[in-house]
Amino acid sequence: MKLSNALHLPALLAATLLSPIQPIQPVTAEHTSNWAVLVGTSRFWFNYRHLANVLSMYRTVKRLGIPDSQIILMLPDDMACNPRNAFPGTVYSNADRAVDLYGDNIEVDYRGYEVTVENFIRLLTDRVGDEMPRSKRLLTDDRSNIFVYMTGHGGNEFLKFQDAEEIGAFDLADAFEQMWEKRRYHEILFMIDTCQANTMYSKLYSPNIIATGSSELDQSSYSHHADNDVGVAVIDRYTYYNLEFLESEVKDLGSKKTVGDLFDSYNYEKIHSNAGVRYDLFRGGAEAARSRLLTDFFGNIQNVEVDGARNNTIDEDVLALSRTIAKLRELADQEEEATASNKSDAKESTKANSRQSKRIQMAKPLTDENWYTKKLVGATALASCAALWALGSYLETPKN
Repeated sequence: MKLSNALHLPALLAATLLSPIQPIQPVTAEHTSNWAVLVGTSRFWFNYRHLANVLSMYRTVKRLGIPDSQIILMLPDDMACNPRNAFPGTVYSNADRAVDLYGDNIEVDYRGYEVTVENFIRLLTDRVGDEMPRSKRLLTDDRSNIFVYMTGHGGNEFLKFQDAEEIGAFDLADAFEQMWEKRRYHEILFMIDTCQANTMYSKLYSPNIIATGSSELDQSSYSHHADNDVGVAVIDRYTYYNLEFLESEVKDLGSKKTVGDLFDSYNYEKIHSNAGVRYDLFRGGAEAARSRLLTDFFGNIQNVEVDGARNNTIDEDVLALSRTIAKLRELADQEEEATASNKSDAKESTKANSRQSKRIQMAKPLTDENWYTKKLVGATALASCAALWALGSYLETPKN
């Protein structure tokens, strides 16, 4: 490329970068990540079903792509290793024991006595020390959707943690408000399976939250069925029918099933209690909340956030610049080809002239026609030389 062409590039770049850019407009940003916080709050063997509830949800969100790095799993007791377990190292949620929920691919983040009210609230609000490993932290931001699932024994506006302490509805509401103020979530789907579960979300007041529970005030949450060989109930009804819908209707991330579709599947005949929902905290109300895809909370997502107006302007400028650079390169290549062609022609002309000159300077071969001429010229030359020699000798002889 010629230097004159290259000098145009800085000017072009400056003109592009200094050209008027439309002011950045606020964009209705989508979320860029999905997280799940799955909490079982019950100890002891007879609460086997609560552990199975949590592990069933864990298996579902993993099946739909949320990685372990974005799942916080809190299990207060290890039923798989309980001495009463007739099938050591396993946890099942169905009497036919088709799927081992514990298996080999499970990462428990909070185990045993680590599952406390304090640790749960610290997890949500990120009030933890620097020594806390990443696997035990909820590293969300204002573009993160969070699915929060809780199960255990509860009552009117409280949920027990390991029969030792309780978290109240106000505690949960204040924790979510801290999350909102610290820009730790985009939207939350809160789901709870316990007795009088709906009272636990009655005090929430932070925006962008969809809430649902298994039972109203003064209603119990019931188990679905028991495994006679295990000896206890293995799953609760409300969780069972949520899972049944997710497993049958949301087979992959391409599913178009919505939150409204899931909530519409609830009925008293199946759950034996009045499951509740709450939409009023969600922007746009019930219609917007119900239209949310289930994969917006249960599945993995890797969107890239962009600023629409500015991004479009810059894209156009960069495209114009790239076209100009391509044109300059094309012109430079053509010029280089022309220069090379001229040099090649000059070399060929020089070679031709050289060959012609050599042909002119080369002596003609002797023939019968010019042999006598050449011989006569030679004899004359010899005679001239002999005469000069004789004259020289005469002049050098001394005179007496």
